[in-house]
Amino acid sequence: MPALTETLENGVMSSSSLNTSFKDLLILGQGKDLASERGVSCAGELPEASDPSLVARATAARAELGNRALILGHHYQRDEVIQFADITGDSFKLAQYAASAPSAEFIFFCGVHFMAESADILTSSHQRVILPDLAAGCSMADMATAHQVNECWKELERLGVASQTIPVTYMNSSAAIKSFTGEHGGTICTSSNAAKSLSWALEKGEKVLFLPDQHLGRNTAVLDLGLTLDDCVLWNPWKPMGGLTEDQIKGATMILWRGHCSVHGRFTRESIDEVRLRLPDVKVIVHPECQHEVVAHADVVGSTERIIREVENSPAGSTWAVGTELNLVSRLAANNPDKKIVFLDKTVCYCSTMNRIDLPHLVWAMESVLAGHIVNEIKVDPTVAKYSKMALEQMLAL
Repeated sequence: MPALTETLENGVMSSSSLNTSFKDLLILGQGKDLASERGVSCAGELPEASDPSLVARATAARAELGNRALILGHHYQRDEVIQFADITGDSFKLAQYAASAPSAEFIFFCGVHFMAESADILTSSHQRVILPDLAAGCSMADMATAHQVNECWKELERLGVASQTIPVTYMNSSAAIKSFTGEHGGTICTSSNAAKSLSWALEKGEKVLFLPDQHLGRNTAVLDLGLTLDDCVLWNPWKPMGGLTEDQIKGATMILWRGHCSVHGRFTRESIDEVRLRLPDVKVIVHPECQHEVVAHADVVGSTERIIREVENSPAGSTWAVGTELNLVSRLAANNPDKKIVFLDKTVCYCSTMNRIDLPHLVWAMESVLAGHIVNEIKVDPTVAKYSKMALEQMLAL
């Protein structure tokens, strides 16, 4: 599989090779490089955030687009965007829905880049996937590059363990990493089906290379599959041989990539202790992307969809401390006024990249389509898409 980097050509994200030297770099505050500010409108066409007509413009554009368009909103999106979403959900649910709506010519994906890539992979060729702001990325997905993963695999081959190792890649990953997974006989997983995916992989092989979130891999292996922490090793892509010894690699069942979610990684055991002291009847519910000691001391662990379901179905008067992104927690509290719902950590922490999608960008993207100009279209290289789809379809077959 070729090494991949992303470039912006005519408003379309594509995969190609890109070489940058020091002479190409700009001194801070001097000059402009529009490709480095991907998704940022510099020509004045982006509406002002203070424009009082934004909601009316969005409503009018959505009505004019009609059935030609589908707006997908991730649970972590801000309310000003969610109000225009045709469906809300987690990353995989939204990609699945896009694939099941072939009549929608334009899919406005109000999420982050890897989600829009998955939608492009799963939809048909006549559908156009648009990410309102191309700067809406994912720090976790960026922690595993195609080059780094290929180098890791070469080391596993050199040690003679690659043939026994099955890649399992979290949905929160780039198309390039999904493609690597499909090419090497692995599968994609979500936080909802990680246990099923790992069980399948360990029936097929003796080891798993889990990408790119160490915490989901570790928590699922230990809490759901009954493995021990000693069965897991952490591969650091910035160190020779992952920072591990040959014996550690050969003795491990789970080779975990050194990646994490910058939001869920903030929650700590101290956060749980503090909220239990403050609210004695509280139930703590967290996402499995949290650190192992947090997950081990929570009352309930589950995906975004499960967190919503557990809180909504709990008795009136229940008290919950929720360890996930703040936009979702705030929406849960607003939608369940008969319950006390608090954010697990005292520090306010939104998903900053998800929040790059705002109403001005959504309005701009919709109005641009109506004017006959497709902006910020996401297109995955056909070869990358082929192997990525194999890995996604393997997950659906489980």
